[in-house]
Amino acid sequence: MGSISFCKGRSLHSQKAVIHTVGFPTKSGEHIDYCGYSVLPMAVEQDMLIAVEPVKTHVLQLANTNPLYPDFSTSANNIQIDKTKPLWHNYFLCGFKGIQEHFGLSDLTGMNCLVDGNIPPSSGLSSSSALVCCAGLVTLTVLGMNLSKVELAEICAKSERYIGTEGGGMDQSISFLAEEGTAKLIEFSPLRATDVKLPSGAVFVIANSCVEMNKAATSHFNIRVMECRLAAKLLAKHKSLPWKEVLRLEEVQAKLGISLEEMLLITEDALHPEPYSPEELCKCLGISLQELKTQILSPNTQDVLTFKLYQRAKHVYSEAARVLQFKKICEEAPDNMVQLLGELMNQSHMSCRDMYECSCPELDQLVDICRKFGAQGSRLTGAGWGGCTVSIVPADKLSSFLANVHEAYYQRSNRSLAPEKQSLFATKPGGGALVFLEA
Repeated sequence: MGSISFCKGRSLHSQKAVIHTVGFPTKSGEHIDYCGYSVLPMAVEQDMLIAVEPVKTHVLQLANTNPLYPDFSTSANNIQIDKTKPLWHNYFLCGFKGIQEHFGLSDLTGMNCLVDGNIPPSSGLSSSSALVCCAGLVTLTVLGMNLSKVELAEICAKSERYIGTEGGGMDQSISFLAEEGTAKLIEFSPLRATDVKLPSGAVFVIANSCVEMNKAATSHFNIRVMECRLAAKLLAKHKSLPWKEVLRLEEVQAKLGISLEEMLLITEDALHPEPYSPEELCKCLGISLQELKTQILSPNTQDVLTFKLYQRAKHVYSEAARVLQFKKICEEAPDNMVQLLGELMNQSHMSCRDMYECSCPELDQLVDICRKFGAQGSRLTGAGWGGCTVSIVPADKLSSFLANVHEAYYQRSNRSLAPEKQSLFATKPGGGALVFLEA
């Protein structure tokens, strides 16, 4: 590839590579990857690009074509990531540090990097994870080292936790493992991906609620992770399993060797719908408050006063079952396939709204509008609390659907629209991360 000119008025001289990663909004399976369960995502066509050149100094220089994101520079050998401030450059530093630590590297040469992209930020399309993955791939490329896509995904999933988000690895996995034209069933421990053919008579449409939610800037996300961890421990103790070793809800099911439906029944039996106080949790587990805070909870959840374990476990086990049903329907391809997939998406949104409480009024309104104008199913996507919805729409209704949703949600409320491709768009399964080297 010759000279690179995507840079919107700013340029790097002697570019050596452009690294591309994608965002990914549509998946079956919300908030279950960090519980150990499979998810079914696809990548979108929106992407993140980084132009990079290695330099002989030991300075990492980061610039962004978006003027909202200021330039940043630091020593390549003294990476500090501030968990209290999820600034854009810290996501790059996560990916850089992940590669650095994986190989045990010191005395690194620097890089000049220019970041560009059209994934809307804080929208549930995983722009932050795309930047972490992009940075990891940039660093690997500049160092001339090799890793498999699976290894890269695992490193980037782990390294994003440097910023304080206790995520599960789905975002990073699809970023590297995505292939054009197909969704992927992503399974964990070990990480692997299987092609899932989506229905040809329907399209997936992304609609941005225009409510931003940065999951690293609030404790909503990590509280849910901890609630699921606590639910797993209480369920394990209820069934006389070694609960101290258990971290994820999937581990309880695996140790018991029973179905997801049976896990839902055990949840009904073992957990109560009323919130648990830290004191009650300590009594249930036979531990002190100090042990709860230091050995189980994350730093930014130690002062939480109530935990909803029953609701979170019910969501996770039912959502994990919906992922398997979604895959089965795609494989069997019955005549009413689009309707059946839509029903699963609607059930997912209800569970996210009522049991996981990760929706918001704007998302609920947008979901209702999408269903009203022809979507067979619609639900939030990403962490929630803002961001986007994804809808499955029969292909022959697409143009009227887009026009009606645009008028009903965006025009009537005078919401400030980002460029249309970032607000309301149909998407097909895109490919994963790529490196373009200069000729």
